[in-house]
Amino acid sequence: MDETKVYSYDEFEEALVEQTLKEVVSILEERGYNPINQIVGYLISGDPGYISSHKEARSKIVKFDRTKILEIVIRKYLQKWDI
Repeated sequence: MDETKVYSYDEFEEALVEQTLKEVVSILEERGYNPINQIVGYLISGDPGYISSHKEARSKIVKFDRTKILEIVIRKYLQKWDI
């Protein structure tokens, strides 16, 4: 492990989106919401009101373009299925 790993911006952004989604899911569950329904509502409508402002969940998710979030989620899903 003496070599330096170089990450592309896309890899870094993908990791940030994944971490943010995990945090938002946890926060929504903590508040008693169904995180899937809330996130899908936000991604489809663009209305950030679907995401609770509790612990800055809304602020965290709106930092990323909704299209980019969808792209990453779908890519990860398809990778699981080797598609």
